[in-house]
Amino acid sequence: METMQPLEKRIHSDCEAALRRRDDRVVLTLRMLIAALQTRQIEKRGKGDAGPMSDEETLDAIIREVKKRKESAQAFREGGRMDLAEKEEAESLILGAYLPPQATEDEIKEAIQKAVALVAPSSKKDFGKVMGEAMKSLKGRADAGAVGAKIKEIFSSLA
Repeated sequence: METMQPLEKRIHSDCEAALRRRDDRVVLTLRMLIAALQTRQIEKRGKGDAGPMSDEETLDAIIREVKKRKESAQAFREGGRMDLAEKEEAESLILGAYLPPQATEDEIKEAIQKAVALVAPSSKKDFGKVMGEAMKSLKGRADAGAVGAKIKEIFSSLA
């Protein structure tokens, strides 16, 4: 049975494979991700944690990079720069391959229901607590904006 390869190592080996295939788009995208991971590693060392990056920390960095690409693509589309928007979207897809499978609508609803049951919100001020709990179980598997919108629907019935 094959042992699970750490996510960061997999990214490095995929980058090397893309380099051998001469797949410039993938190589450039993964190199940007590797640079972001190295920056995160330096930040960790600055906080006194010299250990290697965990898969969870690597996943956080990937989520952040995907979000940046999606926001940039949106801005480029609004600015009429379809060529740059398409580039950002292609990079987002490449990075998205390292994210866990996306949660279904039912899984999102279930996570929100569990979070609501755990937090027992009494007012709209508890939105952040519910959102935090729901995102713990959906980390990397659901867009925070979509989850937040569903939670807001629930909170609209609260006083």
